[in-house]
Amino acid sequence: MLSLEAWDIDDAAAQITLHVTPPHTRVPCPLCAVPTARVHSRYTRTLADLPWGAYAVRLQLCVRKFFCRIAACPRQIFTERLPTVAAPWARRTLRLAERLRALGIALGGAAGTRLTPRFGLIASRDTLLRLVRRLSLPGVPPLSAIGVDDWAYRKRQRYGTIVVDLERRRPVALFNDREADTLATWLRAHAGITVIARDRMKAYSDGARAGTPQATQVADRFHLLQNLAEALDQVFSAHGNALKAVSEALSTTPVVQPDGRTAVPVPPSAAARHL
Repeated sequence: MLSLEAWDIDDAAAQITLHVTPPHTRVPCPLCAVPTARVHSRYTRTLADLPWGAYAVRLQLCVRKFFCRIAACPRQIFTERLPTVAAPWARRTLRLAERLRALGIALGGAAGTRLTPRFGLIASRDTLLRLVRRLSLPGVPPLSAIGVDDWAYRKRQRYGTIVVDLERRRPVALFNDREADTLATWLRAHAGITVIARDRMKAYSDGARAGTPQATQVADRFHLLQNLAEALDQVFSAHGNALKAVSEALSTTPVVQPDGRTAVPVPPSAAARHL
């Protein structure tokens, strides 16, 4: 919460400047948490905020430094924290950072940068990606069924491994390689896994067996269909002549009409085949 002291509107630059101050007279030390009201000095922070219509908004925030009351505290002088407004040393408010982070997560750097002007925001692709990378990863819930497959940093040159929670349908881990020991080490830390749908790589088979020997290993849907396609291709290739003979026999089989007459298919002429 902030107190508004004054404001300026610059129509030429399409910018609104708000001069604000924190309302609290006593603030806690960030280390020892003991409140103090003894002010050391003041300075101004400039923060970018969410736009108001076609106008960019800037906060001129007057921030105070305080003396800590505890003599043994390592932080004898500290700057008051504003956890609901902006992070320490930040140049933008938390709500603006959250808006840019959402764009970065949804679109990435380049596409997000192309869209930010439509929302009255300004940010480079590096800024969007940096905000996304600063996000803390969510904790991994108890897992029972996972999928393991490889993914490419660069196709045919460098690969990693992805682990997906099949119940919640979201990734839970990324590895920098496709080694059995890496997968086995991760699986030992998640002993509740009972089903592993994996790629056909031997490394994944060995890693799953070493990490969770009690889990059931199954081929995922993609590789089951791939196995079926390969098997059918081999069968059709090996029995091509027989299948061709059956097809020709069926094409010349007489068909009995409802009135008792028999219709015999007439094969196309050589000219028709050529056309």
